[in-house]
Amino acid sequence: MPGVSGLLVRLVSGCLVSACLLTLSGISLAQSSSPAPAPPPSTSTQAPNTVPGQNEPPQTSLSPDDETSGFVFKKKVEEVVLHATVVDNQNHLITGLSRDSFKVYEDGKLQTVTSFRKENVPVALGILIDNSGSMLPKRAKVNEAALRLVDASQDEDRVFVVNFGEDAFLDQDYTQDVAKLKAALQRVETRGSTALYDAIIGAVNHLNQTSQSQKKVLLVVTDGQDNASQATFQEVLRRLQSKNAPVLYTIALEQNDRQAQNNRRSLSTLSEQTGGTAFFPSSLDEVGSIASSIAQDIRSQYVIGYRSSNSHAQGVYHTIQVQADGGSTPLRVTTRTGYYSGNLGSDDSH
Repeated sequence: MPGVSGLLVRLVSGCLVSACLLTLSGISLAQSSSPAPAPPPSTSTQAPNTVPGQNEPPQTSLSPDDETSGFVFKKKVEEVVLHATVVDNQNHLITGLSRDSFKVYEDGKLQTVTSFRKENVPVALGILIDNSGSMLPKRAKVNEAALRLVDASQDEDRVFVVNFGEDAFLDQDYTQDVAKLKAALQRVETRGSTALYDAIIGAVNHLNQTSQSQKKVLLVVTDGQDNASQATFQEVLRRLQSKNAPVLYTIALEQNDRQAQNNRRSLSTLSEQTGGTAFFPSSLDEVGSIASSIAQDIRSQYVIGYRSSNSHAQGVYHTIQVQADGGSTPLRVTTRTGYYSGNLGSDDSH
């Protein structure tokens, strides 16, 4: 898709804009611009009840029956796809496991793994950088770190860049051209407000509407708490818990007051629910190594698919747990903690 430079994205629900812009279509957003309430400290897999599901039911189709020469109804059940990272008790990545090493549970019920890959798969990556005024002296090192992710990408990967403050700008759409991505990262127009939640929802929508990649990733770098979004924390969490939502990594810089602690809980919850990680470096000098770690994490993930054996009433949250057998070595698996049921082949948020 050709690059798009300096286009303003008005992140308002129901507003239809050009296909290359971020949108918030299909979301009913709060009208207040006050900060969203802090989430509870727990990062449990229990889904919030604040946003009801609005998904379509699983599709059914007519298929010929060879024995009767008639037609029977067959329910279309599509795979739930997980991207799983495995580490040992020393946090060393474990990359040599086989399909038989994994067990997947949905709502506590063992599922049958129907597909398994451990080789690299193409990645659609969105890099979202806070463009508020306080980020100005930090942008050089942040941009350098973001480019490490680009340098670690492969031929079939595609990257886009969003700079956000009160509004979000898609300053570079999908490309692998490092010069274009660097130019987009250097397009800094700092302003005071931070509409973090709106930017995340817009980027999720952009990925869902424009990318066919099986693996979708967002990296968000910010140094402040959301103070300008129309979307709430619960709405962002619900969107990230849809079936085809991306894995979210967040880097939050220099946050030490009480509000920062609330923000840490929010970012940790959003990231962990998707199988990603929230990082809170004590120094700006750590950002580069964190970006390298994220790049390695993305490239070391197992892709595990299963067809759920549970009934799927629309809007019901299903928990996921994945275990990996390392013999005598205890292993820990990081992946999506659950999802809202609906039509698995479409955007569950619609």
